[in-house]
Amino acid sequence: MQTWRMPSRCPVCNGDLIVTQLQCSHCDTRLEGRFSATRFARLTEEQLEFVATFLKCRGNIKEVERALSMSYPTVRARLDAVLEALGFRVDRTSVEEETRAKQERRRELLERLNRGEITAEEALAELRSL
Repeated sequence: MQTWRMPSRCPVCNGDLIVTQLQCSHCDTRLEGRFSATRFARLTEEQLEFVATFLKCRGNIKEVERALSMSYPTVRARLDAVLEALGFRVDRTSVEEETRAKQERRRELLERLNRGEITAEEALAELRSL
C-alpha cells in the first residue's frame, strides 16, 4: 500500500489540519480522535531535506554551503524560512547587517591587497575566515 506525506494545510482555506485517525502499519489497529501534529509536519519536503543536511553538518553553515552548493545568503534565507515555518520569529535586520558587514570587510581586504599592505595569501586566509 502506498503512503502519502500528510498535508499540514487545508487545500480549501489554508487552515491548519488536524489528524483524526491513526492506523498501525503492522496490525491495522485504528485510533480515532483529535491528534496534533509536530511543528515539523508544517515543513515542505525541500525544507525537511535542508534541515536534515543542516543537522548532518551539525549546524556549520560553511559545511551546509558546500553540501548544498549554495551561497551563504541562500543558506541563511533557507534557514530563516524553516524557522518561520516552525513558528519562530526571525529578525531579518540582523542577517542583512551581518551580510553588509562581511561585504564591507571583503572590500577592505581587497583594498589593502591592492595597496600592497597584505599578501595575496594573507588576504585569502582572511577571506576564507569570513
